[in-house]
Amino acid sequence: MPTAKSRPTLIALVDDHIVLANALAELINKWEGYHVIFIASNGIEMQEKIKKFGKPDLLILDLNMPKMDGYQTSNWLKANYPEILILVLTMFDSEIPLIRLLQQGVKGFIKKDIHPEELRIAVATMKDEGYYYPIQTVGKMVNLFQMNRQNRRELEVKSLTPMEIEFLNLVCTDLTYKEIALRLNLSPKTIDALRDQLFIRFDVKSRVGLALYAVKNGVYHI
Repeated sequence: MPTAKSRPTLIALVDDHIVLANALAELINKWEGYHVIFIASNGIEMQEKIKKFGKPDLLILDLNMPKMDGYQTSNWLKANYPEILILVLTMFDSEIPLIRLLQQGVKGFIKKDIHPEELRIAVATMKDEGYYYPIQTVGKMVNLFQMNRQNRRELEVKSLTPMEIEFLNLVCTDLTYKEIALRLNLSPKTIDALRDQLFIRFDVKSRVGLALYAVKNGVYHI
């Protein structure tokens, strides 16, 4: 039986491009100290495979997938398995996906056309340091910090997911959180996690604060 010291770093791949995912799995399994425990084509299948095969140490995640995409998947992971490191496959085409993913706890980004050696470096850096930001991501982050407050707030609102927008609209009603959970077909635990994430993101401390944010920024119209 392997000791804790010799246990390989467990990797999972969540990508609906099965040919690419299989190629990445074959590559990663050749590296010493790493092992791919499962491949899933979307977030729903990922949840099933975590139950079956156990949780990975690091998960390589695509954004565009059917049924449950990368944004929804990273949000679910943050609420249920925040210790899993997430390395997102992206093309760095705008700041909006980046800020949304950073808010959801993602700490690693790689390009889809990454060189195999850079992928190995990215995975190793994530394992050792907990994050990996290539130069393209750093440039986007610098742009975000250089924006004035108004521009950052506009970008923040644009980065809201449809579920977050619907949740904020329901927060502005007299429904209880339990009733909101039923309306969105989500568990109360998921609603609590979503609420707490928005508290942190918008720097508010109450439901009233969320409602004021939604009204002030045009998410909810009176």
